Amino acid sequence: MAKGLLDILIEEAIDAFWTDERKGAYGEKLTARELKWVKFFGRKGNTLRNVYLPKDDGETSEIDLVYITTKGIFVMESKNYSGWIFGDEKSAYWTASLPNGQKNRFYSPILQNKTHIKWLDNYLNQQGYQQVPMFSMIIFSERCEIKKMNVTSENIRVLKRDMIHAHVRDIWDKVPDVFTDEEIARITEILKSLTNVDVAIKEAHIQNINKKHNKSEAKKEDPDVQETTPTEDNQKAIEPAEPAKTIMEEKKVLCPKCGSELVLRVAKKGDKAGNRFYGCSRFPKCRYIKELEEE
Repeated sequence: MAKGLLDILIEEAIDAFWTDERKGAYGEKLTARELKWVKFFGRKGNTLRNVYLPKDDGETSEIDLVYITTKGIFVMESKNYSGWIFGDEKSAYWTASLPNGQKNRFYSPILQNKTHIKWLDNYLNQQGYQQVPMFSMIIFSERCEIKKMNVTSENIRVLKRDMIHAHVRDIWDKVPDVFTDEEIARITEILKSLTNVDVAIKEAHIQNINKKHNKSEAKKEDPDVQETTPTEDNQKAIEPAEPAKTIMEEKKVLCPKCGSELVLRVAKKGDKAGNRFYGCSRFPKCRYIKELEEE
C-alpha cells in the first residue's frame, strides 16, 4: 500500500515534533502516540494498553494495545525487531534476519494476536457484546524492513509503525459503523478494569507463557536459524524496553552463572521496590540478577 501525501505530511510533522522523545521511547508508547494522530484526523476512538483478559483455565492473555472505535476494535500486537522480517499468515514461526547474517526465529505474531482476539471476543460476549468486528494489526518498528509477508485476510494487517494511520484509514473507509459514542465509552470502561491488575497477576502471566513456550518449543528446520535470545549478537533485534514480551514469551532466558532458567521478578523492598529484574530460578543457591530498564 503506497503512502499518500497526507501520510507523508503526518510523518514529517511527527518527526519534527517528537524527535527528542523518540530517543527514549519504544513499543507500545510509540504505537499509542501514533494513534493520537489517527484520532486527530477524525478517526476517533479510545486507546487502552496492556489489557489482561481472563481465560477459561484461570490464566490470562495480554493484549499490547486496543483501539476501540465506531468501526469495531483494533487489536494491536507490537514487535520491536530490527533487520529483515520474513513470514506469512499461516506459518507458526517467522524470521528476523540481521545485517550480520544472523537469523532469529520468533512465534507468529498473527497467531499470537489470534489468541488475544479469541479471549477478547469471549470476554465481551459475557458482557453482552456479540460479534464485535475486530481487526488484527501486527506493528513493527520503523527500524526493520518487512521483506516478505504473505497475508490474505482483509482483517489482518502487518505493517510498520509509521503506516498505522494509512491502514486504519483503509479499514475505516471500507466498513460501516457498529458502535455509537456511548457504546464506545461503555466498552472502554469494561476493558479498562482489566488494565489495572496487580504485580502478582502480571508475574503469573509472564511465567505461564514462558513455561508453555518451553514445553512446546519447535524443532529448528534451518540450522542457520536461531531462536530469539538476549545475547550480545542479536540484542539490536530486541527492544530493551519490552523484555517481558520479546524475550520471556519467545524463549527462556538462562542464567550465565549456573545455566538455570531466569524468571521475571519484582523487587518488593529497598530503594528499588517495584522495579523488575531477572532472577535465577535456583535462588537462594544462585543469586544472579539482571536489572531491567524501566520505562
